[in-house]
Amino acid sequence: MGGIVLHAPAAQATVTPVTAAPATALPATTTLVTPVTTTLATTTTVKTAPAVQAGAASTAAATRQAKAARQRLKAARAVATAKKQIGDPYRFGGTGPGAFDCSGLVQYSWAKAGIKIPRVTYSQYARIKKKVRWNDLKPGDLMFFRGKGHVGMYVGKGRMVHSPSTGKTVRIEKLGGWRKASFAGAVRPGA
Repeated sequence: MGGIVLHAPAAQATVTPVTAAPATALPATTTLVTPVTTTLATTTTVKTAPAVQAGAASTAAATRQAKAARQRLKAARAVATAKKQIGDPYRFGGTGPGAFDCSGLVQYSWAKAGIKIPRVTYSQYARIKKKVRWNDLKPGDLMFFRGKGHVGMYVGKGRMVHSPSTGKTVRIEKLGGWRKASFAGAVRPGA
C-alpha cells in the first residue's frame, strides 16, 4: 500500500489513500489521515543586537533631555512671574495676586508656569521629590531656610526672590553668608 507524507511546521501527518478495504465499509475513494507526530515549539530565544540596545539608550537619553528642557522653560516662567511681583506687600497667608507670604509667592509663580505645588513650606519641601544641593541650584529652584520655615526662589547669579516678612515687600536678595548658614535644603519643581 502506498502513501503520501505531508510536512507542516507544527505537525506531521501520513495520508494513505484507500482503494479497497476488505474488512471495512468505507467507499473506494476514501482517504485516511493518520497523525504521526504533533510538536509545538514553545520557547523562543531572541538576542537583542547591540545596535538595538544603543538605540533604546539614546531614546531614553533623548526623553530625559526633553523633560529637562520642559522643566527649564517652566522654571523660567515661574521666575519671571515671581519677579513681576517685586514690590507687592507681604501678607501672612497671602497667595496673591497683589500680596503674598513666602510660600504663597512660590506657589503662585509655579502655578502660572503650569506646575501645582503644595501651599506651605514644609509640604513643599516634603512633597516635591527632586532635592537639590546648594552648589547645584538652578533658576526656579525653591530654597528653604530656618528649618524650612521660610522659602524663596533661586533666580540665578547667587540671588533669590522672596516675600520676607510683615512690613516688607517681595524683593530679590543676594544669598550671602547668613542665608547660606541658615540654608535647610532646596527642591526642583517639575523635575
